[in-house]
Formats: sequence, C-alpha cells, structure tokens
Amino acid sequence: MMKNVTVIGGGHGLSAILSGIRDLEDAKISAIVTVADDGGSTGRLRKRYTIPAMGDIRNVILALSDSEPLMHDLMNYRFEGEDNMDIAGHSLGNLILTALTNMTGSFDEAIRITSDLMKVKGDIIPSTLQNVTLFARMDDDTIVKGEANIPSLIHNIENVFYEGEVKANQEAIDAIHASDLIVYGIGSLYTSILPNTIIPGINDALKASKAKRVYIANCMTQSNETYNYDLKAHLNAFKKHDTPVDMALIHSDAIPEMNRMRYQRQNSIEVIDNGDCDIPVLKRHLLKFDNGLVRHDPKLIKEALKEIL
Repeated sequence: MMKNVTVIGGGHGLSAILSGIRDLEDAKISAIVTVADDGGSTGRLRKRYTIPAMGDIRNVILALSDSEPLMHDLMNYRFEGEDNMDIAGHSLGNLILTALTNMTGSFDEAIRITSDLMKVKGDIIPSTLQNVTLFARMDDDTIVKGEANIPSLIHNIENVFYEGEVKANQEAIDAIHASDLIVYGIGSLYTSILPNTIIPGINDALKASKAKRVYIANCMTQSNETYNYDLKAHLNAFKKHDTPVDMALIHSDAIPEMNRMRYQRQNSIEVIDNGDCDIPVLKRHLLKFDNGLVRHDPKLIKEALKEIL
C-alpha cells in the first residue's frame, strides 16, 4: 500500500533526507520547503523581483531529480564575480526559477515546470507563496529582522515569528492531511524548520494530523542558533512554537575526535540525548565522516525511515 511521506524543512539538511528517500518503495514524497531565506543570491533576487525565496527550492529539486548529471551541474552553476555585479554570484537554477516566475506570473507554476524538466520524483511545495520576512526574538528581547541575520548575533533565540498575516500554501496543508509520516529536519532549527511550522494553516494541519511526526535531530549544534543544545533543548523549541513531535531520530555513531575538534573550533558540539526526553527516541547509525566533516548519510536515513514506516 502506498504511503504518503511529507518532509518539512529547508537548506542542505532537507536535501540530504530527500536524496535518500526519493526511491523509497511504495512511498509518495512531498517536500514542504521554507521560502524565508533572504541571504546571498536568493536574497538579491527576492529584493529585486519581490518573489519568495527560491534557493532551498532549487536544492530540493536537485535532491529529488532523476535527470542527467549535466542538468544538475547546470542548475548549480554559479556565475563568478563580485556579488553586487549583475548576475555574478547567482546560480543558474535560481535565475531559471526567477525567469519562469516572471513569465508565468506564478511561483508554484515555475516550480512545476522546473520539476518536470528535471524529472523530479515527488511534489515540491513552498510553505507559503508570499514574500515573507522572518523575525527572531532573542533572550534579551532584541528583535532581529531577516533569516540571514538571525544566526549572526551571539544571543540565545527565544522564538521566531512573522509580522502580519502569513497564509499557508493550500498544497502544503493538503499534503500534511494526507500524510502517513511527517518528518522535520535535518537542518537549522530556527531558520529552516520552524519557519514552516509556525505558519498558522500549516501549524493547524500538523496538530490535527494522525500521522507519526518525527524529528531527525542534527548531529552537531549550530553556533549562534543552537549553541550548547542537547536533543531535549531542540524538542523544547518545537514545544515553544506549538509544533507537535511524536518521536525523535538521532545518531548512535561515535564521532571521531578529529571531527569533534574541528567543530569545537567553530563553537559546535555533538547533539546528544541525555535520556530526559518525554517522547520516544530512536537511535540508529546515520552518519558519515569525510575530511573532518560530520554529515548525515542519505542511505542510512532511508533505512531508518523505512523502519519507522
């Protein structure tokens, strides 16, 4: 029987999950993607053309794509030069999505056309079709405007929010209602995952869902965003933002000392389960180690989610 799997997030972590599960047997994949990014190429295009963020959408298209390697390379091709000069700093994929949005008058349609061209397996759904700006309130009540600026301050984040009414994409709500499994992560907690779940329509659908809602925990903390967080602290952030989680999936791998030292120099430490979470925690081998980096292995994620399904 076909299962509906919905993955919610943004950034490279979301792409890692999707590249692992895109060929999951008897599963239909939907990806709900944040459009709050306002840095780099994405931020420049948003500002100039007043459209939702397309960078994470591009990454998800590539993660779910079954096209030729050359097409992947073209979508990821980034023009060289100073970022304030014409197309310098832009990826070709971002420019294509922007052009199609202008041509069709619809961000949704631009994603559908690009998905067809790239032979995408699954549905790619922006969480909202509005041009939104994310805000964060810090522990000293400082308000930070803009997704790219939020991790730049050395403060603990209390919560993230939008100003004004943000309307959920109806396709995202429908995907959640149809889900047998909902997956949050991997990625930046406050700037990739929660920007989706705090949108009222999506939040209501998540709370009403009968699906199992699973958080795949990051393997390492992020400086200035989840500094010194253990697993429970991550889950508490979901609670604070009224986002339901039924189970957490976390790595059981031993991280080599050389990798730990590299991350410690960036004020990043391993995310661990101290045994004090109030939901079930599934521990599995999920990681790979390459050149001092610690990354989730898409194939191992696939096996863990197959087990949960």
